[in-house]
Amino acid sequence: MAKNTSLYFRIVEGRNLPAKDVSGTSDPYCIVKVDNEVVARTATVWKNLNPFWGEEYTLHLPMGFHSLSFHVMDEDTIGHDDVIGKISLSKEAIGSQAKGLDSWLNLTRVDPDEEVQGEIHLSLELLKDTEKIVLRCQVIEARDLAPRDISGTSDPFARVIFNNHSAETSIIKKTRFPHWGETLELELDPVELSEEGTVTVEVWDWDMVGKNDFLGKVEIPFACLQKTPLYEGWFRLLPLGNDEVDAGGKLGALRLKVEDSSALTMLEDVTTVESRQDVAMTLVKIYLGQGLVVPFLDYLNTREVNHTTDPNTLFRSNSLASKAMEQFMKAVGMLYLHEVLKPIINRIFDEKKYIELDPCKIDLNRTRRISFKGAVSEAEVRDSSVEMLQSYLTSIIESIVGSVDQCPPVMRVAFKQLHKRVEEQFTEPENEDVKYLAISGFFFLRFFAPAILTPKLFQLRDQHADTRTSRTLLLLAKALQSVGNLGLQLGHGKEQWMTPLHPIILRSVASVKDFLDKLIDIDHDIVSEVPQRAVFMPSVTVKEGYLHKHKAEGPQLLSRFAFKKRYFWLTSETFSYAKTPDWQVRSSIPIQCVCAVERVDENAFQQQNVMQVITQDNDGQLHTMYIQCKNVNELNQWLSAIRKVSIYNERMLPSFHPGAHRSGKWTCCLQADRTVTGCSRTHSAVTLGDWSDPLDPDVETQMIYKQLVQGKDKLRKKYLEMPDADQTSSNKEKKINSDVHPDGAECNVQLMKPGQGIAARLLVVMEDLEQAHATFQCREKEDAPSVILNP
Repeated sequence: MAKNTSLYFRIVEGRNLPAKDVSGTSDPYCIVKVDNEVVARTATVWKNLNPFWGEEYTLHLPMGFHSLSFHVMDEDTIGHDDVIGKISLSKEAIGSQAKGLDSWLNLTRVDPDEEVQGEIHLSLELLKDTEKIVLRCQVIEARDLAPRDISGTSDPFARVIFNNHSAETSIIKKTRFPHWGETLELELDPVELSEEGTVTVEVWDWDMVGKNDFLGKVEIPFACLQKTPLYEGWFRLLPLGNDEVDAGGKLGALRLKVEDSSALTMLEDVTTVESRQDVAMTLVKIYLGQGLVVPFLDYLNTREVNHTTDPNTLFRSNSLASKAMEQFMKAVGMLYLHEVLKPIINRIFDEKKYIELDPCKIDLNRTRRISFKGAVSEAEVRDSSVEMLQSYLTSIIESIVGSVDQCPPVMRVAFKQLHKRVEEQFTEPENEDVKYLAISGFFFLRFFAPAILTPKLFQLRDQHADTRTSRTLLLLAKALQSVGNLGLQLGHGKEQWMTPLHPIILRSVASVKDFLDKLIDIDHDIVSEVPQRAVFMPSVTVKEGYLHKHKAEGPQLLSRFAFKKRYFWLTSETFSYAKTPDWQVRSSIPIQCVCAVERVDENAFQQQNVMQVITQDNDGQLHTMYIQCKNVNELNQWLSAIRKVSIYNERMLPSFHPGAHRSGKWTCCLQADRTVTGCSRTHSAVTLGDWSDPLDPDVETQMIYKQLVQGKDKLRKKYLEMPDADQTSSNKEKKINSDVHPDGAECNVQLMKPGQGIAARLLVVMEDLEQAHATFQCREKEDAPSVILNP
């Protein structure tokens, strides 16, 4: 059984958001949380009440997660950002949508009493003797409580309530990880034993001024205490349970697409166009992990090519073959794409030139003065734009056609097979270019052009482009698509204002064909020499960049001076750093020594976006390196990257300290012992999905199984059930094909529909698996205790 699951979600857009700024608008962005832990942040869309983000994520999670929430915020340059509203989806709500969620959802107000988190460790028992009846509750400790004070901590105390009886623990100041170790007792009347009440344990943040803040509660049916002598465990804190009100849309709405990645089908016949991309990625990952991705793609492509009669429509639909090739290129070619495009994309973003060719869209007020002779004319704007676009496009084409050796071998072999299949199918002289168009259609139209159009979605930039740069990128993407089409479509479209770029596009056709010939000039057997997991865990650098490392040695420094800028590299084997990228001496940590990678509470160093990498040496001693990132997105990316390369380590810790040991005690749980067990659970299974993910066989195969089960009715209807009109002919066929052997044995030959035998066997296997799964669940229920604690 898979221990982890995956969620795909896309934050599409917002509408009718309220104005939070004095200018009458807002600067909205979204924060994504899983069980109140921030896992992603979108870019900010400035001065817009109907923002479009279009950002998508795949999130790997433990099976025990509870909720996914989206908080829409208004970014403020001065002071704290304003909360606009939120949408919260429980695990059950997500799982109940067989086809996923794709709709507009009204934002609800953020109620502090509902924003609870953490767990509490309790032990309850009901003591009955001849003199009195006592409800004894040991309040041991709590962890990961919500911060309610400006210092980023809380002053928690617990209260036990049953009927009119109550008792409270002491208050522990400035911690989210309190250790009480107190025993509270409530004396009950004998008549109360027959009542069906609830024992409630509440946790509050004490405030000297004003009312106390609610931190969460646990409710335990009194009947459970009468059945179970000792009721002990960690309990998840729950909100007050106020119904969320969507404010009638006054806070605006958010359009979301959320899918449990297991909500897919593995057969093209039972997939929707919308889900086919996710199906393709799952299949590509499985076959990559088995070293069979080239024959898998060859099978799909051969099937597609053989069923295509018009070469102009080849791979133009969103078929499983098209989507599989598209996802395959992202999975194996993202590092390659970065090497080819990133320098040029950075140049375009840095220069921020005003570029426009469409006469209807030229805005002379937005242009910078090109000369000192007077006002700039439309002709001057077009001439300047053509010059800049030609420069950018030339750089892009030269970078691509000169990248044969950088292209991953497995991608080159896949294209070689595709070239062969197309050449075999379309042998006519007039179809000479089809074998090139098949490859360039994927390479240019589905890989490089989308990356140029939206660099952030391909991790080429941290933020979306502004309006001016977006227009430049759009024009370049259009031009590169024409290059991918080998210039065959030029002059036939409505955008005749693109004509000034036609000469450079036509001049590039010969070099593009030469590039494609060299690209497929590779030995097929070279792929078998590549390790199976090399695609997901390459020996090359997985991530690198400047971060700030905490200087642990020496006297205590002020927090702002304790972090020194260093350049970090992460590979599948080491995590290393130096003063600069060119520095000769590096300090390195073997990845196999990493046993936890976690966030650090803000109050530990009075700094935001700090993470810790905990390692263990050969003597079993733990060492912690504290590192500060520049923003929450960079923090999440580094956390995910290090967790993924250390996913197979054997000495991963189950708990950690989210604070730091300073002034003789931990800032989180206030314990003095530096070696005391961590006070919070680790989150090694929480990662952001991307092209470099390692294969999880349990998760991927469970996806296939679930979706085959989901699609079995469609399979049965298509392959096994015959229409009424066919039943009569089928019966005739049975009689016609029945015969009697000389020895008296009957022979009954039945004509079968194409694929019927495979479908029948597949359905039998699925039914056997379902029955085995149901039996297993029944046994689990029989062996389970009668009392179930809160998860």
